[in-house]
Amino acid sequence: MPMVIGVATGLVLAAIIVLVGLFKLMWRVAEPNEALVISGSKHRTEGLGEGMGFRIVTGRGTLVLPGVQAVRKLSLDLNETELSVDCVTQQGIPLRVRGVVIFKVGDDFVSIANAARRFLDQQKMMSDRVHNVFAGHLRSIVGGLTVEDMIRDREKLTGQTRAACGTEMEKLGLIVDSLQIHEIEDPTGYIKNLAMPHAAAVQRDARIAQAEANLRATEAEQAAFARMSEATRDSEILQAGYQAERDKAAASSRQAGPLADAAARQEVVVQETRVAELEAHRREQQLQADVRKPADAQAYEKRTLAEAERDARISAAQAKAKETELAAAAEATRVKAAAAAEAQATEARGIAAAKATRATGEAEAAATQARGLAQAESAKAQGLAEAEAIKARAAALAENQEAVVAQQLAENWPQIVQAGASAFGNVEHMVLLNGAEGMSEMFAKALTMGGTGLGLARQLLASMNQNGESSNGHSPVTGSPLSTSIPITEEARRGDK
Repeated sequence: MPMVIGVATGLVLAAIIVLVGLFKLMWRVAEPNEALVISGSKHRTEGLGEGMGFRIVTGRGTLVLPGVQAVRKLSLDLNETELSVDCVTQQGIPLRVRGVVIFKVGDDFVSIANAARRFLDQQKMMSDRVHNVFAGHLRSIVGGLTVEDMIRDREKLTGQTRAACGTEMEKLGLIVDSLQIHEIEDPTGYIKNLAMPHAAAVQRDARIAQAEANLRATEAEQAAFARMSEATRDSEILQAGYQAERDKAAASSRQAGPLADAAARQEVVVQETRVAELEAHRREQQLQADVRKPADAQAYEKRTLAEAERDARISAAQAKAKETELAAAAEATRVKAAAAAEAQATEARGIAAAKATRATGEAEAAATQARGLAQAESAKAQGLAEAEAIKARAAALAENQEAVVAQQLAENWPQIVQAGASAFGNVEHMVLLNGAEGMSEMFAKALTMGGTGLGLARQLLASMNQNGESSNGHSPVTGSPLSTSIPITEEARRGDK
């Protein structure tokens, strides 16, 4: 019997353990920041149509059938996305708008259902989707505003952007907790230039206010100094008056004793009265010496110093004028001396140039004279040499005429032969008979014609020897007369060619 009870107790405990395990396996609890999306059966949810195909559980637990239903979690935490959108305003000015959007999945079942259908498996993509939605609407809204509107009323831009994105965010099952426009960047500098006139006006007003404050402070300081000087003056005058009264009271007190004694000694009243009068007069003189004279002396000192300063300025101005006058005179003297020196230098240069020109002319004349003398000596020497040569030729011609003629003929033999051959210059065809003998006869005739020229040359030389010299003053042995005595005609030249 105890054994049966133990078995029954074990079975009960095992059944309890199995039931607890099954309950834990089937029971799901939704955390405060999440929603459970249970799919696998049709459920009716308030605000949603029938046959939605999934069930939404938030903030409580529920039973789930393993293998029949699937449970997935949708986060209800806050999300944020940074906005950095390049926009163009109504004025055509490019701007960059920076901001942040803080959003989350709505707490109602309709928003959770819309978000679950779109982001259940892509919850990390929420930020990108929201950024795209806001970027598009932000560009559209900025395009209808001016830069001044955006600066003055940033809340208007924020409100219009939230209103424009509200419908699309609702379709996505998302709600916007916060939209903040942090910064409006202006790469063209339009906003900075727009603020410059206001900044300049503020700076101008600040400078004016500072100048006015400085002016009032200076005026107050000057008034305070004037009052201090006035108070000092009044104090000194009062002190001088008090001192006079004290001196007068002291004199009166000193006279009281003598007056009392004078009542007893009437005989000395006149003398003591006179003494008192003299003492009073002395005191008055002393008062004038102690008070009035120093004041007069100070006034005289100030006046004298002012006059001395004025005289010093006048003297300085006169000295400056005198110094300027002396400097001008010195400059004029220097310029005059420089001009005189320049004139003397110019005169000296002219004299030196004239002397140089004269020396050059004299040197050229001397050189010309020397060249003429040299040419004359040269011509004289040449003439003497030619005369000696003519004389020698004449002597040689007189001693051996045949030898001289032979020499001349030998030197001019080619021309002589050419002149003899000129007779055959116009012959186109020549027929020679007897072969070599005919050729020898022809050359003999030509030489005979040359011999005739030789006789003529001898006769010419003989006649010239009798006359002594030819008409042109040259020796007949020079070769020129002989060359003219045997002319070479143009026909001979053509025949030679």
